[in-house]
Amino acid sequence: MAFKGKGKAVNREELAEVFGVSLNTVTSWIRGGCPYDQKGRQGKPWRFNTRDVSEWLRDQARLEAEGDGPLDEFELKMRKLAAETSQAELDLATARRLVAPIDEFERARALENATVRANVMNVPSRVVSQLIGETDEARFKEVLAAELVQALESAAETDIELDDEEAGDDIDD
Repeated sequence: MAFKGKGKAVNREELAEVFGVSLNTVTSWIRGGCPYDQKGRQGKPWRFNTRDVSEWLRDQARLEAEGDGPLDEFELKMRKLAAETSQAELDLATARRLVAPIDEFERARALENATVRANVMNVPSRVVSQLIGETDEARFKEVLAAELVQALESAAETDIELDDEEAGDDIDD
């Protein structure tokens, strides 16, 4: 949501200070279409409204992020180089098993959750003989808590192995 305040009327130097940029940057903003209230000339300083400039900068950033602006050959080469570098870094991280495809992660989480569920669901059959006829609430809680902790620890120690063929099926799709 855009700020609906009035902004502050400032000159070129004050605008540079407000936005933490140099006077050269303000000059290039003006050349790029930065809004102003008064054009600077002999004896008259530039006048800007900080709200208008802020909105213009936000719009410029949005346009740049969307890629709507014209790109020169150097910018295109730099973007391509950056994309290739990012891909190489991702490939290396994948080879080192520091990252994984989302579907592989989801399968691993599903297997982990199934293991936890199976261990917890087996607790009643393991403790029933210990608790038959038990009337002491503290003892009842103690036995249940110990069994639940053992079930969760056992699940945590389980190594999840994904079938490599299954994990690799989706890579080329």
